Amino acid sequence: MDLKEFFTAYPKVALGFSGGVDSSYLLYAARQCGADVKPYYVKGPFQAEFELQDAIAVAKFAGADNLSILDVNTLEDERVTANDPLRCYYCKCNVFGAIKEQAARDGYEVIIDGTNASDDLNDRTGSIALRELKVLSPLRMSGITKTAIRLLSKEAGLMTWDKPAYACLATRIPTGMPVTKELLAKVEMAESELMSLGYRDFRVRILGNAAKLQLKPEQMAKLMGERYLVLYVLEQYFDEVYLDLKDR
Repeated sequence: MDLKEFFTAYPKVALGFSGGVDSSYLLYAARQCGADVKPYYVKGPFQAEFELQDAIAVAKFAGADNLSILDVNTLEDERVTANDPLRCYYCKCNVFGAIKEQAARDGYEVIIDGTNASDDLNDRTGSIALRELKVLSPLRMSGITKTAIRLLSKEAGLMTWDKPAYACLATRIPTGMPVTKELLAKVEMAESELMSLGYRDFRVRILGNAAKLQLKPEQMAKLMGERYLVLYVLEQYFDEVYLDLKDR
């Protein structure tokens, strides 16, 4: 099954839309296939503000003027804030449960997401929630990999074609450490400031009261050249700063 066949079989769909590489291409492709697709962006404490702005820009580019923004406070669920190994499962239940409810009110019964053929679902408890909620993944069903999505996105002129992967902010907090609004805000502000300095595809992870900075090897030279500036930025939010020398 290719995407054209999928959208012929399912011509009216609601899309869980993050503004990332995969869901952005899926929205564009659905529109190109003539599907009635309504994107839903779930705004909450786990998403950085720039993700919403990217989602709005992509929806506009794709001609999807029916973007719906849902407010879901995942921190209200104690199962999520406990941050045990099933945190992502509980979070996906909240997020896609909210999408499914609103989509039903809007007249959309089929829910899709941007899971692609490269994703290893064995490591993702969130994929269990998607199966339980009967969310379909057209990119995966069509055998389209992340590499192919980037190439197709570039051909389509999508701004997300080379966008770095950006997992939710909760992934910066180690399993077992309670997730709080304050911790998420510190991570978001620290990463935002580093982005403004030109850093891409990196993580600021929580390590007790310290930050562990993970960078791609090609950005290490830049870091060494301005390490005191980076220290100044991160020490506004954390007591100590460590550099992870493993290749992320």
